[in-house]
Amino acid sequence: MTKTKVLITVKTYPNISSKYDELVCTAGFLEDGSMIRIFPIPFRKLDYDKQYAKYQWIELDLERYTRDFRPESYTPTDRLFQNIKPLNKLNTDNNWQERKDIVFKKGYYTNLTMLINEAKDKGKSLAVFKPTKILDFVIESVSDEYDKKKIEKILNQRAQLSLFETYKDNCEDLFEVVKKLPYKFSYRFEDIEGREATLMIEDWEIGQLYWNCLKTYGNEEIALQKVKQKYRDDFINNKDLYFFMGTTQRWHNVAPNPFLIIGVFYPKYQGQIKLNLNL
Repeated sequence: MTKTKVLITVKTYPNISSKYDELVCTAGFLEDGSMIRIFPIPFRKLDYDKQYAKYQWIELDLERYTRDFRPESYTPTDRLFQNIKPLNKLNTDNNWQERKDIVFKKGYYTNLTMLINEAKDKGKSLAVFKPTKILDFVIESVSDEYDKKKIEKILNQRAQLSLFETYKDNCEDLFEVVKKLPYKFSYRFEDIEGREATLMIEDWEIGQLYWNCLKTYGNEEIALQKVKQKYRDDFINNKDLYFFMGTTQRWHNVAPNPFLIIGVFYPKYQGQIKLNLNL
């Protein structure tokens, strides 16, 4: 057990959990530039003063998550999550320079095969990746309902007041599981060797953008257009785009390419060669 300072850069869209109702995959960087995953974090159930933003430093007591073989995985020692201490947030001044100093401290990958080999051989499960060419931004319709068995299990556990008993009089009955996204968003891209991949984007930010646009415009087609404008037109044409990549424990050793895009890093261009857009 040790008190650890982490710069949060990844919060994925919440997934339902039979034990914690829902969980957010939280990842970021240590002060030396190493990447780290923190699990479990039932983010929306944290006290308000414990809820952290992206690019905010936090301090908390962590230990290796021994149920996960991936070396970057750690878990809070306090399962009531009261020892999380939000600290300063890094701003976007000087084109995200403070953020770049941490994110690029150990460099980034451009070769997908090399990254996958490190995942298979060394267990690497988190990385910063720079695509060479964006081929497409893909939107696919999916079910907008969660697995009914999981929902039933969550409701039964709530009824038994088996979790977060200190909050049961105030929060448990009021807490609503986040709505399931009815669409899957992905980037299709090439790496520096021309290897092509299509990877799903699991960032909370893209899901929240969709819901905000749907609320504003009241039309799914317009909401999807707005998401595409940001993640395709703006990010690809105007930003220096990088991916935060992560694996899932279930598929890490099974899938030919176990990585997903768990976040995006997008400072503005400053004279670099832009991503080759082929849409």
